[in-house]
Amino acid sequence: MSRVSIVIPMYNEARHIGRTLLAAREAARQAQLECELIVVDNGSDDHGPRIANELGARVLIVPGVHIGALRNRGAAIAHGEWLAFIDADIEMPADWLKLLLELQSQGDVLALDLDTPKQAPWFAEAWQRRSQRPGSRPLHRVQWLPSANLLLRRSWFEQVGGFDETLRTGEDKDFSLRLRQAGAQLLLVTESIALHWGFEGSWREWMSKELWRQGSHVQLLRSHGPSLRLLRFPALSVGIWGLDLLALLALLQGQPHLALMLLLVSSLPALFLSVRQSRRDPRLTLQLWALHGVRLHLTGAALLLNLCHWNVGRPARG
Repeated sequence: MSRVSIVIPMYNEARHIGRTLLAAREAARQAQLECELIVVDNGSDDHGPRIANELGARVLIVPGVHIGALRNRGAAIAHGEWLAFIDADIEMPADWLKLLLELQSQGDVLALDLDTPKQAPWFAEAWQRRSQRPGSRPLHRVQWLPSANLLLRRSWFEQVGGFDETLRTGEDKDFSLRLRQAGAQLLLVTESIALHWGFEGSWREWMSKELWRQGSHVQLLRSHGPSLRLLRFPALSVGIWGLDLLALLALLQGQPHLALMLLLVSSLPALFLSVRQSRRDPRLTLQLWALHGVRLHLTGAALLLNLCHWNVGRPARG
């Protein structure tokens, strides 16, 4: 029987970790895999580590490191031929491992699409829907995979040296880029869906997370060199900040019509992104237009903070 080692980074996820572990174990049982559960905790001050231990997971306490280091520490003690990485707030479906292992001949690194539970507020639901790949095709070859859930053979993980431990965020994109450079095929499977229970419950939380997520653009560019894929979003954000500044100057100089025109132009990139991702759903288009507009401005703020070496603090977590 093959063994899968499931590595789960965690920080203060007591409300979710039980659900995550039980669902992962059930998926391994249905796939007839020997399952090893490893929770790597970043120094939680809740009951998450105790709950994980009671549910049979091996718990490592590794405070003060980034999320890539948590995943690497878990992989270092894992014994499985297969490595799975899931976040502590993700509920995997029962057919997760069975389905992906049946598809292993079509991809080297595999993941399921994500959705939010019905309790999620509109902005969390819309933001999750933007990255979904609905349609008639259940399989999608992609350029990168988020690390909320990943499945790959240990040999691929070792070939690229695991996750970059210096990145505060963006470690999944960096990991994907290195896997693709090594020749791995990345496959997103939409035939089954995982649920993200750690959705943002407030606007403040959503903005805080997005500011944090955008905080590694400079590090990624230093690691991989300038490329259109890595440069386009930060460059777009800087351009929008420039247009907003010009609009403010025009308003101060008594030119409200010019200011309005500049603000309309600065909103076009967010509109383009929302139209492309909303799949002809007018309501979702409007929601994403607002969210992308905020995110583009947060990216500019994160770039400035990063260049000034002001880190947006947030503990590493799954």
